[in-house]
Parts: sequence; structure tokens; C-alpha cells
Amino acid sequence: MSEWLTSAGSTIVAAVTTVETNPVLNMSIFAAFVAVTMFIVIRASRNNKSAADYYAGGRSFTGPQNGFAISGDYLSAASFLGIVGAIAVNGYDGFLYSIGFLVAWLVALLLVAELMRNTGKFTMADVLSFRLKQTPVRMAAAITTLVVCFFYLLAQMAGAGGLVSLLMGIDGEIGQSIVIVVVGVIMVLYVLIGGMKGTTWVQIVKAFLLIGGALVMTIWVLAMHGFSINQLLEAAVAASDQGDKILGPGLKYANPVDFLSLGLALVLGTAGLPHVLMRFYTVPTAKEARRSVTWAIWLIGLFYLLSLVLGYGAGALVGPNQILEAPGGVNSAAPLLANALGGPILMGFISAVAFATILAVVAGLTITASTSFAHDIYANVIKKGKVSGPGEVRVARITTLAVGALAIIGGIGVQGQNVAFLVALAFAVAASANLPTIIYSLFWRRFTTTGAVMSMYGGLAAAVILIVLSPVFSGGDTSVFPQLDIAVFPLENPGIVSIPLGFLLGFLGSLIGPKNEDPRKAAEMEVRALTGHGAEKAVDH
Repeated sequence: MSEWLTSAGSTIVAAVTTVETNPVLNMSIFAAFVAVTMFIVIRASRNNKSAADYYAGGRSFTGPQNGFAISGDYLSAASFLGIVGAIAVNGYDGFLYSIGFLVAWLVALLLVAELMRNTGKFTMADVLSFRLKQTPVRMAAAITTLVVCFFYLLAQMAGAGGLVSLLMGIDGEIGQSIVIVVVGVIMVLYVLIGGMKGTTWVQIVKAFLLIGGALVMTIWVLAMHGFSINQLLEAAVAASDQGDKILGPGLKYANPVDFLSLGLALVLGTAGLPHVLMRFYTVPTAKEARRSVTWAIWLIGLFYLLSLVLGYGAGALVGPNQILEAPGGVNSAAPLLANALGGPILMGFISAVAFATILAVVAGLTITASTSFAHDIYANVIKKGKVSGPGEVRVARITTLAVGALAIIGGIGVQGQNVAFLVALAFAVAASANLPTIIYSLFWRRFTTTGAVMSMYGGLAAAVILIVLSPVFSGGDTSVFPQLDIAVFPLENPGIVSIPLGFLLGFLGSLIGPKNEDPRKAAEMEVRALTGHGAEKAVDH
């Protein structure tokens, strides 16, 4: 995981240290993207009048539109660049990572998409606290949401600083810090001005750019190999020191337990990612929620099929040794392939796409974090529900400023480090703390407040502690703190331990804790989840 999902910043280091960059061209592409998306955000913000408009885009998006937005939210720069590099170097084992990401959407579609949309209003905590005690459950859900969003934000902000500053020819920590501040300010403006509606349109534009850019490169690679997959694979085999081994399993994951742990976190974590779950509330009906996930599966599936061609294409045209010798290692494959195909112009476009990816993801994370604090902690815990919609939105806007400031400070603090563990931790926390509580809340009538609190806090603590004790955090050359060695947990991802622990704690807590929940609320939640009766409508009166 740490080799594949090293921050986008280190990825671009590899690219720009091996190719000539054109700062004026890159600056122009970045500026054009920011200008166009800011115009879209301002136009979208004109109808932001109620809490439902700000938090859920007025529930006005169609299934296909939300499907593009979900894919835009889900396909981060780190996963795009990391997967292409992993396939280029490790072949088959790299593609297994794509499969894990894609299969995760089947879990989301079958288990949570429609039920979450029917039961909730704006946030994940709406669902988890529906039939349980509001204060402890909302607080726990809000904390896990903020932790997941914060770790994702750190990784994306650090990647943004490295990407933009190096492509602009800016060297040194001070220059990168200034770039991180600028990216943070743009991100905050997106959310403050546009709310969920503006953020959703940014995600849609980004999805078109990312999938379009990948499609152009894929056709280009195939054209260079006579549109024959066999010729492409033969060229990749010829360029690799591993030969035919890149076409079979075992090159990367000699330890199947490590892969199983990572796979569990990826497949189960997606259905518990709060910024992805929040997208289900932007559609008017449960039917549109199902349609949006179906569209997302097709779009994400297409993208990962393209990444297979791009990965083997990078292996064939650039070569695994050249990729590994670059400072960014495997993550340099996609930028190097773009340069090999189209020179500085295509390199600039792909870099702009990566930048668009980062901006879109951080905007989605920021509005999720600010909504969680304003809606769950402020409105429902501190004010006990006695707050107006405009008052709640005002707090959300103030929180956006605070989240943006924290993301900027954190991004400056982690620049130059391997921040892959932040991405792994976000998935592990989502799968360990959020998913068990979601599943139990939706499907188990005997689930209690004690079980929910134990599951969320226990899963969160287990994931964080095991990551800190893993080789990703310390003890290795690619660790975040290589000079430190406290790695007593052998696996890179804690999923195989922390996820079952989250489910176990939820089960035990429900058996041993007080059973004073209202059975009528459980019955109401079941009816509402399965039928949509009483769910939030497209217009918030």
C-alpha cells in the first residue's frame, strides 16, 4: 500500500525530475480549470436558500449526474497514479487493487445506498442515531467522520503542494507552503460559495476530465501497439526484468494475509466513507440513489479497465526500471507515460487533471466535515435540535474556514513525507468504525446505543493504534518516520484485525449494555429504509 499510494506530491517529483516542464503552459491549464469551475460554482450557488440546498444540493441531481459526481469523489489522484504505477511494475497484482476498489461499489449498492438515502437527511450520523440515543451516537459518528476526512485531506493537500509547486518550477518548502495555502483557499471558496451543489458540479467536471484524459491516453497506447492487447502485453513482458511473471499473481503480494487485510479495508471501507455516503442525499428519490450508484459502478469500472492498459503501457513504453529509478518510484508511471506519448502538452494536461482531482476531492471532504460538525455536533448535540436551518448553515460555513485552516496547516506539516498511511487509515477507520454500526443499525433490531458507541470508538482506536504500530508508520525506508522503529504489527493495513473487532464490539455492546431503545423507532426505521416512506423529499419545506 505504501509503495502504491505514496502522496501525489512525491509522484510528481518523479515526473518532473525526469522530464522538462513548461511552467507557463501548466499555469495556464491550471488557471483555466480554476476559472471555469469557479464560474460553475458561482452559478450553482444562486439557488442556495435552505439547509437542504447547502448540504444536499436541494436533492436536485439526477442519478447519472450523481453517478459522475460519485466517481469524481472516489477516483482520487493517489489511486489513479498509484494503480497505473502498480500495474506497470507488478502487473497482475497491481490490477487486483483496481478490482478491490470496484467490488467495493457492489457492497455499497447492495447494502447501503438506497437504505441510507431513505433513512437519513444530511449525514451518516442521521442514520446511525435514528433509533438510538442521539447525543452519544451522533458525537461518535461525527468524530469518526472528522477523522476520516482529516486524514484524506492531509494526503490530498500535501499532494497538491508537491504537484503544483514543482510543475510551476517552485522549489523549497516555503514555495510549496505558499502553494498549499493557495489550494486551501480555492477549496474553501468552492465550499463557502457553492455548498454541495457547487461541489457536486466540480466533481462532475473532474470526472469528465479524468476519464476523458485516461481514455485519450489509452487509445494512444493501443494505437502504438496495433490496437492489440496481446502486442501490448508482449511489449510489457519484454521491457520487464520479471518477464512473464507480471502476467500472473505473486509478484507484489507474497504474503496473502497482507493482501487480504488491504482488500478487506478497500472493499468494506468504501461503504463507510462519509464523503461518499453523503452523495446519496443529493438525489430526490431512492430510485435515483440506486441509479447513481449503478452509473458510478460503470464509470469507475471503465476507468479501472483503462488503468490496466495505461499500466501495461507505462511498463512497455517507459519501463519498470526507469519508473522505479525515479524518486517517486512506482507512482511516477502515469506522468512519465504522458510525457512519452505527447511531450509537455499531454504532460501538462494530465497534471492539470491530477490537480482537478485533488481540488474536487478536498472540496467534497471539506463540505462533509463541516456538515458533520454543524449538523451533528452543533445542531443536534449542543443545541439539542433547537436551531434554525440558516443558523446551522452559518455554523457550517464557519466550520469550513476552520477545516480549511487545519488542512492547510496539516498539509504544510506533512509535505515531503510518505503520507500513504493516511489514505490507508481513512479506509481502515471507515471499515472498522463506520460500517459495522451502519450494518447493525439497518439490519439488526436488537442493536443498542452501547453497541454503536463501542463499535465506533473501538474500531477507530484499533485502526489508529495498529497503523501506528505497523511498518507503514516506522521502521522502514518508505515509512513516515524511518528513523523510528516501533513496528510490532507486521501488516501494512490493520483491516483484517480492526474490522472484525468493530463488528465484535458492536455485537457484545448490544448484548451487555442497557436495552432501553424504543422498539417502535426500530420498526419505523426498517419500514422507512425498505420502502422510502417518510424519507426526505427533493424540496425542504
